[in-house]
Amino acid sequence: MVGMRAGDVMPSATVKFFGAGTAACIADLITFPLDTAKVRLQIQGEAQKAEGFTAVKYRGVFGTITTMVRTEGPRSLYNGLVAGLQRQMSFASVRIGLYDSMKQFYTRGTENAGIVTRLMAGCTTGAMAVAFAQPTDVVKVRFQAQVRQLDGERRYNSTINAYKTIARDEGIRGLWRGCMPNITRNAIVNCAELVTYDMIKELIIKYDLMSDNLPCHFTAAFGAGFCTTVVASPVDVVKTRFMNSGSGLYSSAVNCALTMLKNEGPAAFYKGFVPSFLRLGSWNIVMFVTYEQIKRGMTRAHPYWESPF
Repeated sequence: MVGMRAGDVMPSATVKFFGAGTAACIADLITFPLDTAKVRLQIQGEAQKAEGFTAVKYRGVFGTITTMVRTEGPRSLYNGLVAGLQRQMSFASVRIGLYDSMKQFYTRGTENAGIVTRLMAGCTTGAMAVAFAQPTDVVKVRFQAQVRQLDGERRYNSTINAYKTIARDEGIRGLWRGCMPNITRNAIVNCAELVTYDMIKELIIKYDLMSDNLPCHFTAAFGAGFCTTVVASPVDVVKTRFMNSGSGLYSSAVNCALTMLKNEGPAAFYKGFVPSFLRLGSWNIVMFVTYEQIKRGMTRAHPYWESPF
């Protein structure tokens, strides 16, 4: 990322890799209920059609959270947290932690990265991350989408059980269900999120609006979260619907999108927009602020690790 002061030591690729994963896990712990509410709102039309009724169960992000706590208990807000943390350690470490390294790769080691180079770097690390972390994303979405039945039964009893059940019932390919829409989504998300954060932060520092510190990181992260939500929501809804669907419901991600458009109209692609923005905005703020502090802290501590005495 931009904004290193003169005399600062550049954090290594290893520091960025593990720092990004750690920061993303912290952000997930704080914002996970918003993500769960977003998933429930995104699949609501699909669930109504499958169950044969039209009454709206969830209304708005806070209404969804309230309904879930009342009918399923507070723990339901953290369904899929284990898989979510597994996803962030493997996913964010690659897509965020390797972003600067990929920029240098495309610019052959120079610091002059234009918008095209940044977009290419964001697309590349986003696609790479999906290849590593898609099974964890599928399990996370399935857990968030499942509703506790009146008899207490659940679709999956644990994270390991979910991996095993999906692999047994749907084959290994089931764990990579929605891989293509997820690659598309994360290419878009990475470009919107990382490139927007990078450029906003660079402009703030360039025009001396703020110094390279917490308020600057907060502002850039908030802007990145809003831009990302606007751009990525349609792909995110299709990804969630397709990954949560059972075998045979949709023949492809394109079929899923066309079915949504036919049955629910264009507005269906922005279902859960408010929780998406609340989640992405808050997630970006927590993640980027934490990531910048972890990078600085680990870089400053590095000489002490090499020679503690």
